[in-house]
Amino acid sequence: MQSIFGTDGIRGRFNKEITYSLAYKVGFVLGSTLENKNPILIGRDTRISGDILLQAITQGINESGKKFINLGVCPTPAIPFLIKQKNLSIGIMISASHNPPEYNGIKIFDHNGQKINKNFENKIQTSIEELNHNISFPRQMIQLKTNKDLIEIYIKSLIQTMGGENLSGLKILLDTCYGSATTCAKEIFQSLGADVKVINDSKNGLKINMKCGSTNLEPLKKAIRESPADMGFSFDGDADRVIGIDSKGNVLDGDHILFLWGRELMEQKMLTKNLLISTQMANLGFEKAWKKIGGNLYRTDVGDKYVHDAIIEKGALLGGEQSGHILSNINNFSGDGILTALQISKFCKKKNINLNDWLQSSFEPFPQKITNIKLDFNINQLNPKTKLLIDQTLENFQEIYSDGCRVYIRPSGTEPVIRILVEAKNHKKVDSLSREIKNKLFFEINKIINQ
Repeated sequence: MQSIFGTDGIRGRFNKEITYSLAYKVGFVLGSTLENKNPILIGRDTRISGDILLQAITQGINESGKKFINLGVCPTPAIPFLIKQKNLSIGIMISASHNPPEYNGIKIFDHNGQKINKNFENKIQTSIEELNHNISFPRQMIQLKTNKDLIEIYIKSLIQTMGGENLSGLKILLDTCYGSATTCAKEIFQSLGADVKVINDSKNGLKINMKCGSTNLEPLKKAIRESPADMGFSFDGDADRVIGIDSKGNVLDGDHILFLWGRELMEQKMLTKNLLISTQMANLGFEKAWKKIGGNLYRTDVGDKYVHDAIIEKGALLGGEQSGHILSNINNFSGDGILTALQISKFCKKKNINLNDWLQSSFEPFPQKITNIKLDFNINQLNPKTKLLIDQTLENFQEIYSDGCRVYIRPSGTEPVIRILVEAKNHKKVDSLSREIKNKLFFEINKIINQ
């Protein structure tokens, strides 16, 4: 059995890679193997399949004799926060994050509110493999009550991160992406005094991440053109990421957030060794500008768990990804899009500066392009020999084309695609190299698969 875990938990298309049976077994295994007797906390995003997977997981937990608490639709970061707050045994979030509606996933957090490590993943994998393949599971529906009090605790915690500051006088637009942010983002910003307008604000699992949210900023840009605001924030499906835009439609991605937030901490002499943690996707312009003002940047593999591990290892206080997944010491380094949006808004209010002017003081990014090669197979499910050949091919292409520019090629950990990042000082070179690498790499991969 190939590993069911990718770069961020278990992820795949519902009823293909993610099935009722698999979800039941995950619930049963977690309930059976955990030594901690406290309840398991479970939440989900708005996807239609989330209800079905929630039933499967809770039935598995029930069968194991373990208790659980259902949080219902909630942002992913509510799970790790409440695990720590209420001393719960473990947490499960049913979500495929920024992926389209046909996908779903299972993210698991340990008793410290951290995503489980590789050893824990292997333990779950082995236990599932040892289960009888014909294991019977009950089909009766469990009556699931939602614990709304816990969500209120999470909401209050976000408001408290403002340190008594309010957002009165600020006009803010939010794109809640038909996902988890619909549960509380508007309420939080309004309670802090902001004049808030929200788009894509219904809990619609059929539309989650579809032409909206942090992976598609056009609806937010259009809304700001039609209804001028000081700034806008666009969340992904489970609200652990955010991308901002200023009043003129300029993009505040994760690199800019890290640079501006990090510079504030540096000026306050609060940043350990002036260190930021980011990934191989971080813009070269960001790295050069950060080093120019005396900062240090440490790059990891792509994935917030790698950023988290480096933060802990290096003693850093801030890190994240270009995609808008930001980890800070404010909430025990759990990526939280709403918290990040609040902090950016707070800085603007305290500095008495609009986001457009603040963003203009950031770095000048190098031209950068990410191109995807769509695959009709899952790389992790290939036989080891074929997978090794593809991995070696990716490395070779990376070395061949990296002269005079930066090339980074990787298989996505959450979708059947290979991502090609090309970065250089010249736009034309970026475009031409992106096309050339994509076409040649596509040919080479198909040759390997068909041989």
